[in-house]
This record gives sequence, C-alpha cells and structure tokens, in this order.
Amino acid sequence: MGYALSHAYGAAFDNPDLIVACVVGDGEAETGPLATSWHGNKFLNPVRDGCVLPILHLNGYKIANPIRLPKLYLVRHGDTAWTDSHRHTGRTDVPLNERGEALARRLGEQLRRSSFASVFSSPLQRVSRTRELAGFGSVAEMDFDRVEWDYGSFEGALTSDILRDHPGWELFRDGCPGGESPQDVAARADRFIARVHDIPGEVLAFSSGHIIRMIAARWNGLAPTAGRVFYCRPASVGVLGFEHGSRDEPVILLWNYVGEPLECGND
Repeated sequence: MGYALSHAYGAAFDNPDLIVACVVGDGEAETGPLATSWHGNKFLNPVRDGCVLPILHLNGYKIANPIRLPKLYLVRHGDTAWTDSHRHTGRTDVPLNERGEALARRLGEQLRRSSFASVFSSPLQRVSRTRELAGFGSVAEMDFDRVEWDYGSFEGALTSDILRDHPGWELFRDGCPGGESPQDVAARADRFIARVHDIPGEVLAFSSGHIIRMIAARWNGLAPTAGRVFYCRPASVGVLGFEHGSRDEPVILLWNYVGEPLECGND
C-alpha cells in the first residue's frame, strides 16, 4: 500500500490532466512507506499537479505487516508417579500425583494474564487434568498430534535400563523399536506447527515432555535430533515466537519456566 501510493503521487506531480487510480489490498501495509504516503496529498498543487484516487480492494488477505504473528505457549503436564521415577511415559495413561495437581493449579496463576486465541491439548489424562486444574478445562481442542512419543518396547523403562541393552542409544536420534522414529514425531510436530502458523495471536498447548521438545526444535527449523537440547520440567512453560515481526526469524521467547508470570512478547 505504501509503495503503491508513493508511486501514484509521483506520477501525479506536474501532470495537471492526470487522474491516477491506485488499487490497494486491505492487507498490504509496509508501515514506513505507508505512513509517509498518507502525507502525499499535502504536496499536490491543484493547479500544476494531477490527483490520486486510492481504491481499496477488500480481498481478505494479509500479506505484509502489520500482522499479529502467532505466539505459542507450550505447557508440560504436572508430575506423575512415572515422571518422578524417570520412567518413559508415552501412551500409558498415568494420572497426576499430588504434587502434579498442585503445580497444575499454579500454572493457572501464571497463565491468567494472557488471552489465548486457541487452546490445544493432548487427550491423555495427565495432560487433560493439568489443563483442567490450570483453568482451561472447557475451551481446549483435543489434538492427537500433541500426544507424547510412542516408546514402543521402551514404554515404562528407565533410560539406564535401555542403555544397558542398547549402548549409545539416544531417543531423538534412534527412536524406539516398535514405536515411533524421530521422523515420525517430527512429522506430527510439523503438522501442529502449520496449524499454529495460521492462528494470529497467542496459542496455548498442553502436552508432554518429548513432543514439546520436538516442537521447539521444528519451530526453529532444526533437525529432529536437536530436540534433545530443549529439556523441560513437569509443569513448565515455554514460549515460541518470532523476532522483528518476521516469520523468517523464529525464536524461543521463554523456556522451561516454573514461577511467577513473565512478559514475553514477540519483538
């Protein structure tokens, strides 16, 4: 819009018999040129210059700033007996323990300052109960892509036991026999991220540790193996967004946070 109007005014200068029709879409807004172009009429002389006729086309497409980019809040469920004992908890539907429920209630205090355009949740009870106790029980959409990694034959096992039988094993590189590979989980993360990218504003998603770590890696354009570095504690909050208002600059705004609310806006 800004560049188009600027060129239109340029064409009208010193052309008193010229009417310049400038068609612009409602989503086209390069903020600097746009702000400048609104002052173009101050420089038109009705004697020696032509006139500019802006025509607004309401096309419904937003192709440039200002756009409200999505910001994704990722919340891991509270503690369970299996998380406390460090057992791999994939599709086994383990409930929260007492500490997990207490931390889930505290999550509600941390998240209450934000207004979410959409809320997603894994259907597993440890996640759903966390969401309910945090105060989002009736507003979430169940999403299977948010379900924890399928650990196959490693379900319920300790990492130390797995390494004894499979020296050098690493989840985000090797996956699980009889379960999901890192590529399988990355594909689910990519589908979910694609949905979030279409939602302007803040999005809240409740899920489990390893799928959250994969989403963080994929949000930032990293390989599935990079999920290993994004450790997150039970009942922690991570926030993914963008820098400089650009979808080409994904960033981590907050990670593995358990405590009082923090401001973490897109820059």
